[in-house]
Amino acid sequence: MTSTQHSPIDPAELRERLGTEHPPRLLDVRTPAEFAAAHIPGSHNVPLDDVRAHRTRLAGELAGGPPTVLICRSGQRAGQAERELAGAGLTGLRVLTGGLAGWESAGAPVSRGHNRWDMDRQVRFAAGCLVLLGVLGSLVVPGLQWFAGLIGFALAFTALLGICPMALMLGRMPWNRSADYDLDTALRGLTAPAH
Repeated sequence: MTSTQHSPIDPAELRERLGTEHPPRLLDVRTPAEFAAAHIPGSHNVPLDDVRAHRTRLAGELAGGPPTVLICRSGQRAGQAERELAGAGLTGLRVLTGGLAGWESAGAPVSRGHNRWDMDRQVRFAAGCLVLLGVLGSLVVPGLQWFAGLIGFALAFTALLGICPMALMLGRMPWNRSADYDLDTALRGLTAPAH
């Protein structure tokens, strides 16, 4: 993979650019459920799993058009998507600084739908339950507290690497998928000329 090629874009600059004659494309890489709960108006959803699986196709579809701004909740998954797409040869990528959380903090508009837990909240809940299970289970099965320690180690190690396998696994769960999501439809909307 190539080195990171993006330059970050802060919410104020993005708002300004969205008001121009040739606005950037907005690609939200969160799960369909997270996207349905809240997203930047005019953004299109292609989950990180699909970015990884179809990176060459996406890079080809997005090449030659306006710059693409990648969005997630905090900027972490958008950075991963940027590395995938840059590795497939796409240039002109920008990652929204602070993600949707930063966008909301700046008072920028958000389209809201069904209230769902963000991926980071789901990961914290799942990890907490696993640690609690290990600690409480050790009362019945001696040594099971090491399971809790293993979960803690895995969380710390993957945080250092900037990855989250638990988020990838949770992103595939039925409550994080949407019957309305379709990659081809998302790509048509993403590559359609701006009005």
